[in-house]
Amino acid sequence: MADDELVLGAPRALLWEGRGWRGVREDGAHEIVARALDAASFRRRGEAEHDPGWKQLIPYVVIRDGRSVFLMRRTRAGGDERLHERFTIGVGGHVNPGDRGIAGALLREWHEELETAFDPDVRMLGLLNDDSDSVGAVHLGLVYEVDARGRPVAIRETEKLSGAFAGPDELWSAYERMETWSQLVLAYLVPPAG
Repeated sequence: MADDELVLGAPRALLWEGRGWRGVREDGAHEIVARALDAASFRRRGEAEHDPGWKQLIPYVVIRDGRSVFLMRRTRAGGDERLHERFTIGVGGHVNPGDRGIAGALLREWHEELETAFDPDVRMLGLLNDDSDSVGAVHLGLVYEVDARGRPVAIRETEKLSGAFAGPDELWSAYERMETWSQLVLAYLVPPAG
């Protein structure tokens, strides 16, 4: 983790009143994003990672193809050791000054992590919050969905990730080894059978 990397975020107290929620939230998502962007500033990541009073904004893209979702596994080569060997269904990361906003960060992360012959046509699903662990407590996910529509998707950073489309059964088989955010998004997108 680059402690001196500048990341975009906003004071939690300006985003919503009272306690936060756990999971994906659709209602009020656009209003919260608008408040976040109005109050947003850049801070050093090393400081931001330890301040739950300030939420780092993270665009988080889930790629679907019919009933399948692109499932990735992080290796030990990734920067955040809290996420090593964990599965994820989200492509995303921090917003940096050179990104020129959320859309720029989303597109940068897409091209850094994936090999595709298409740029993402995203649809916002909602906001993702989880204050129950040290990673979630300092981040707010802006959850987007992309439909691959049968087009191939591959991992670019093969030293950091592996990945392929997985159906509901395979996704739920990996559930216990998923990072918390992916567990919450999976439960929202693909509720368990029965």
